[in-house]
Amino acid sequence: LKLALQGVSPYLSVSECDDICPALRDTVDLFISGSHDDYIEQVEKYNQDSDVLETADTLKSCVDEKLTPQDKQDALSALNKIYSSSLC
Repeated sequence: LKLALQGVSPYLSVSECDDICPALRDTVDLFISGSHDDYIEQVEKYNQDSDVLETADTLKSCVDEKLTPQDKQDALSALNKIYSSSLC
């Protein structure tokens, strides 16, 4: 992830990428397994655009309605493997 971010924005320093990864992790974890309100609050920290918030609301509702607890656990397990990579 760090390399991808550096490729997209060469102006980011390594320390800025280190700051992005935890925030991204928190947001993704909330998207998969957090409460609806907590996820929307997290998104609002980084973007207050009404279209973005509406989309986040719709997507979170879909995840909560469609994914089983096992689906969510499987997704979090896969993400933990990514998070433990030396690239993130």
